[in-house]
Amino acid sequence: MKEDFFVEQWMDTKALSISPSTPLEVAFTTLCNHAITTIPVVAEGCMQGVVSSYDVWKYIKIKGQKELVASIMNKHYATAFIGSSMHDIYQTPAYVIDGNTEELLGQITAKELLAFQKYMHHELTQIDNLMHWYELIFDTAYEGLTVVDDQGVIQLFNQAYSRYVGVAKEEALGKKADDIIENTRLPVVLKTGIPERSQAHRLQGQNLVVHRIPIWKDNKIIGAAGILVYEGVSEIYEVIQKMDQLDKNTRVENATTVLESSTLEVVKFENILGDSKALTEAKKMARKAADSSAAVLLTGESGVGKEQFAKAIHDASAAKNGRFISVNCAAIPDGLMESELFGYAKGAFTGAHRDGKPGKFELAHDGTIFLDEIGDMPFNMQAKILRVLQEKKVERVGDRKAVGVNFRLITATNQNLQQMVKDGKFREDLYYRLYVIPIEIPPLRERLEDLPTLIAYQLQQLAKSYKQGEKTFDQHVLQWMKQHHWPGNVRELMNIIERLYVLTDGNHITFNHLPASVRETFFQTYYPYNHRKDELLEEATKQEKEMITQTLKQVQGNKTKAAEKLGMSRATLYNKLARYKLNNF
Repeated sequence: MKEDFFVEQWMDTKALSISPSTPLEVAFTTLCNHAITTIPVVAEGCMQGVVSSYDVWKYIKIKGQKELVASIMNKHYATAFIGSSMHDIYQTPAYVIDGNTEELLGQITAKELLAFQKYMHHELTQIDNLMHWYELIFDTAYEGLTVVDDQGVIQLFNQAYSRYVGVAKEEALGKKADDIIENTRLPVVLKTGIPERSQAHRLQGQNLVVHRIPIWKDNKIIGAAGILVYEGVSEIYEVIQKMDQLDKNTRVENATTVLESSTLEVVKFENILGDSKALTEAKKMARKAADSSAAVLLTGESGVGKEQFAKAIHDASAAKNGRFISVNCAAIPDGLMESELFGYAKGAFTGAHRDGKPGKFELAHDGTIFLDEIGDMPFNMQAKILRVLQEKKVERVGDRKAVGVNFRLITATNQNLQQMVKDGKFREDLYYRLYVIPIEIPPLRERLEDLPTLIAYQLQQLAKSYKQGEKTFDQHVLQWMKQHHWPGNVRELMNIIERLYVLTDGNHITFNHLPASVRETFFQTYYPYNHRKDELLEEATKQEKEMITQTLKQVQGNKTKAAEKLGMSRATLYNKLARYKLNNF
């Protein structure tokens, strides 16, 4: 609720009041002089009751003027509290009191209520104008746009979509999407909660690229939006050509540079999936960092995607035509660290390659070196790293000749380097060399709104990798994922999705496919009462039963075809028919 709707924003805090010991004559004079009909009775700041001008006049006429207010005050009056809405004020005056102490804080009279109503009229006029603009934009948009509710009933349908499907806007509104839109998958998106972006779609004989986006509110799907992005493929090719031209205009061409594909997997910022505020801020800072040559320190928990950020910074930087050399400082044994980073000369030690070997810093010349898990760098090596950063020269092990190197430095850690400096475990001078542009990458639990996008991407990748066809997630699985703490972050998410993809027989992954221990923990943590657990299980069972029934109706009871459409074996289907007592098929 907007702050402007609360009574404390509108109440009169300087309300007149009288005490219970006030003579009626004085009370009547006060009421008349201020042209008010009711006045509160207050003792030591606390509300005792109210008296009206009519009651005072009537009592004076019958009993005389010497009586006190306490003898006639009315203890029944309209009240409101801090935090109450102005929409709940139906009677004036209404006295705003402290719910614990009965202290009078203010009052809402007809004057304040009228001012609020004028404000609301102004707000509604603005909203009406804004809705008019939204309607104009919605209808004049080149892309076909439609929105359905949680039952798949069309609520919004623009003119462009109307042209694509050949159905009038007025006829489409209020109808089921699958009755209006050929081959629509909006009902699937409603069931899964997973967006389907940039998907090929055949509609009225035309090839289209579409987005299907679920609409979430309070961890429930309340609808879905369908967007027709491109008609045919010619527009897509045209956009790709324009994007290539933009890259050519900004890229520094260097035909002589040789890239090592084995060491460089190209990652662009658009490949870092997610639109949450936290991730968007991190990407925004990383883009700015890429435009400079300053050292970047990526921080964040294990599994958040620090190496992806490093690769994206490299690809967007002036060093993009050079190599991207990644070094995991935690994975190299201490005894091999120096030779790995600096290389070694011919015959430097027993077992060395006869021609020597360049180190990682040399390999990163005119490119980027990414020192991952820099917090695990042995303390004795930190001074040597600092010297390379200062002098931009390296000496191979067993060689006195220094080789000049020029590289972009990106480091990453999941540790608190500041605390390590205080504890004497990390060199302070090296820390400040690294801490030029720090970028904190948020953990997955702080950007849960990115889950559907990440899941959709991983499901598509798994379908390509395993060549088993795409699978969908039930929204109950997504609800569990939104409650999970994700200690392993994106890496953990991707592993869980792959596990579910591989182990699920059908093409629809439900809550029941999660490990029993996971389901039990979820219920105990978020639904501690057994009846709620039973409700959820009953709901999941009901959905599966309905899905099986509808599929069998579509195929006129052919169980082989039904099993194929449901993505399960015939044996599994027969077991479920027996369990759900669907004997009429």
